[in-house]
Amino acid sequence: MKTDRRTVLAGSLAVAGLAALPARADIGADPAAYEAVLEAVFAETRPVALAGGVVTREGLAWSGVRGVRRFGGDDPATLDDRWHLGSNTKAMTAALYARLVEQGRADWDAPLSVLFPAATVDPAYEAVTIRDFLRHRAGVKDADALGMVFYMTARADPRPLPEQRRAIAERILSTPPTGTPGGYEYANANYILAGAAIETLTGQSWEEVTRAEMFGPLGLASAGFGAPVHDVHGGANAWGHRWAGGQTHTPVDPADPGADNPAALGPAGTAHMTLADYATWLRVFLNDGGGWLKPESVAVLSDAGAGQGQPYALGWIAPPAVPWAGGPALMHEGSNTLWHAVAAVAPRRGVALIGLANVSVEAGAANGLMPGLVRALG
Repeated sequence: MKTDRRTVLAGSLAVAGLAALPARADIGADPAAYEAVLEAVFAETRPVALAGGVVTREGLAWSGVRGVRRFGGDDPATLDDRWHLGSNTKAMTAALYARLVEQGRADWDAPLSVLFPAATVDPAYEAVTIRDFLRHRAGVKDADALGMVFYMTARADPRPLPEQRRAIAERILSTPPTGTPGGYEYANANYILAGAAIETLTGQSWEEVTRAEMFGPLGLASAGFGAPVHDVHGGANAWGHRWAGGQTHTPVDPADPGADNPAALGPAGTAHMTLADYATWLRVFLNDGGGWLKPESVAVLSDAGAGQGQPYALGWIAPPAVPWAGGPALMHEGSNTLWHAVAAVAPRRGVALIGLANVSVEAGAANGLMPGLVRALG
């Protein structure tokens, strides 16, 4: 099970679809329009559960949910459920590094020998910086550079997670990149390496730093890692589902080892939280950091830099001009093949959209929600 590169490729298609929609002057206040969109998309795509949200600079303007927690059951999914975010975790890892830069604990231009002092760094990485890894422009490829099998079978590895991640990073850096530095190549390994850098700089696990520097300060009380087990009240939560096409879904117990990516992959895609807490997180990018980050850091995180291929910033697909957004946008989607999360942020317009489903990207439900929400903005 993995956070698949197809999720980002599908995200590109979502960007193209949304780009054709015109901008509107204001954000509609009538929740009935959003509810109608949610109802229609749920009826058309038939996922197990589907949730959506519209976020403004002030907060969550609307949220709704349809469906059940497990296929074949009658326990309804609610807004108190936690949702797995998959690769949308990447923007969090990049922002966490930015926060360390602000605190003087990290440097955007730090040599790799400082970030990984025990590593033998291949000369081909001499000019590569942490920003290149966060933009997927370091030349790293998941399948070739370290082998997806290496860390996708790491569930039985008894070593602490920082040791696992450091070993992966050292393995990447010790051999020449199989891609071309500067060229775009989406790879989860880039963010495992970034997480390992954070661990080197802080002396704590990526999970510990994320809780202390992000979840706590932003008040994301529902946030955690791995397949969510309980809702915010300690009761049942939605489960992820395997999708076999059509309307067939197989629920996967969160206690099952296959319910999520191996924990070592955390910086690339294991975060979960409620829709409301995810909305709070997205507001960081609607409010120039919202006091958690400085505007200058948000500008760095939103900058795709130069280069051919996908305009990918630090954890975000970042098209420079999207009509409905009134300018640049930040977009991403994530899936561990059992869940699907989609986010689209329009900083200039001051609105963000959320789509969440407890089935994979192939079901199309979360992606299908986005154009309708754009039209309903009013």
